[in-house]
Amino acid sequence: MANALEPNKAKIAKRVIEVFEFFDENNQQATVMDIVRRYGRPQSSTSELLATLVEMGLLYKDSRSRYYSPTPRLAALGISAQPEIIRNGHLFAFMDRLAQTTRNSVALFGMVGTNVQIFRLSPGPEPSLREIGYGACEQLSASAAGLLLLSTMPAEQASRILWRLNAEAPAEEKFNPVETREHVASLRRQGHAMGQAGFVAGVQMVATLLPRASTERPLALGMMYPAAATIDTEALLATMNHGIAQCGAQGEAVYPATAAAPFMMAV
Repeated sequence: MANALEPNKAKIAKRVIEVFEFFDENNQQATVMDIVRRYGRPQSSTSELLATLVEMGLLYKDSRSRYYSPTPRLAALGISAQPEIIRNGHLFAFMDRLAQTTRNSVALFGMVGTNVQIFRLSPGPEPSLREIGYGACEQLSASAAGLLLLSTMPAEQASRILWRLNAEAPAEEKFNPVETREHVASLRRQGHAMGQAGFVAGVQMVATLLPRASTERPLALGMMYPAAATIDTEALLATMNHGIAQCGAQGEAVYPATAAAPFMMAV
């Protein structure tokens, strides 16, 4: 009986996360029907789910407008267990500012199994970039950020993952695992990556690793931009690394007011 219930439990968990991911700077409140239309869920079960989240103190409900919105408890979930650079809030503020000044998407990436996943996104207005959303996943081998995160693993373990990904890939997505392993080794030495973003076609990326303690899992910060854009990638990388260093410093973080100017050559 327990096994029969597992698929339903997984479905409920997915729907809870969908509700949380709905809310962002452009969607600060929602009705039941907003959630229903976005994810194609039944209205009755969506109403029950939202009511439960209100009871748990994760969502507010305005009794007059019937709008739901997230509470501070939702924002605080798990934050105390995060690395200091995330816990102090400076990194997310830097990501938002960088996205605003460059008009490109800035994302925080982590490794989940053999995938690279977007943990947090500051979206730019470019239509092709707005197709990418929170929680989006791509194979490690198909993204510059994924290869960079893979480089934090011991060489032998990274090599096994590359061989597995290539073996399981369809014919049109296969790659040379030996060449890719050598590329990962070079990323291991330099700590940053430039190249195909993955997630959506025609998008490039500059990504750099966040500093971490030995007990913390690797994270990467990356800016994604249309392949047709002309970017001074070295200047962009320097700006990102400077911002990350400021975010990790004690006290109030300082962000350059004209961060975009040095590297946005032309679009």
